[in-house]
Amino acid sequence: MDLDGELTGFAGHLASRGTSSNTQKAYLSDMRDLLGFLHDKKRDLDLDALRDWMWQMSEAGATKTTLSRKTSTAKAFTQYLFERGKLESDPGLRLRAPKLDRGLPKVATEKSLDEVFSRLQFLATDDNPSGQRDLCAFELLYATGMRVSELAGIDLEDIDYSRSLVRVTGKGNKQRMLPYGSSAARAITSWVKTGRDQYRTDSSPQALLLTSRGKRVGVRQLYSLVAEQLAGTATGKAGPHTLRHSAATHLLDHGADLRAVQEILGHASLATTQIYTHVSVDRLRKSFEQAHPRA
Repeated sequence: MDLDGELTGFAGHLASRGTSSNTQKAYLSDMRDLLGFLHDKKRDLDLDALRDWMWQMSEAGATKTTLSRKTSTAKAFTQYLFERGKLESDPGLRLRAPKLDRGLPKVATEKSLDEVFSRLQFLATDDNPSGQRDLCAFELLYATGMRVSELAGIDLEDIDYSRSLVRVTGKGNKQRMLPYGSSAARAITSWVKTGRDQYRTDSSPQALLLTSRGKRVGVRQLYSLVAEQLAGTATGKAGPHTLRHSAATHLLDHGADLRAVQEILGHASLATTQIYTHVSVDRLRKSFEQAHPRA
């Protein structure tokens, strides 16, 4: 079997499933590494070869995260070949990834975020459209817990002002409707009615967020905005995922249902969302230890 030739078909398979471009690049890079190993060792694509490939990478110092991703890549490729009759059995079914040491996500406190919003609101004046846009972006990210890639893709038609809902397109091109509150509603209205028109050109897209040149705001610009505003609000380096983690944790802290948070975040599995319950419990324990006289 020409595995190198099958790689092209695998790339198309990943694209058809709505896999992000970054994930596609990572998977194809992993597969080239695996195929190079099989060629150098003159091995067939079977379970023993896959295990030897993993062992070689482990010995070379690959992290558990890297090994886990490469395991997922190999399993996806062997499943792809098996489903198309290229393999008599799927060797990836019995390939196991190393267990990851999953740490708790970084979370900003509600007080520190209040300070961030106060700073952004001060700058969001009618004669400062970039300030209005940045406040709108930050309010939406925190109100909904959406990813920055989802925010960057929002168009004007995705906003339902009457019901305070916004439609986003997440991983796998799956769409979901997310509610937002009165603070976000005011920021959106201010930006759309006053700020956005100052940046809009005849050729501007229907994107909600525009740059000063009338182009759609990109993920990198949003990442920089959030990272700059969150600096010092959480332990270690803070970025958009810190804001997403904070939104989820604060929802649970205030009594939100776990499944509702799962829907809001767009998690396919409830297990992914459950890590935020650990964050809330951890915060509860710290408060108890600091305040209870017999702690």
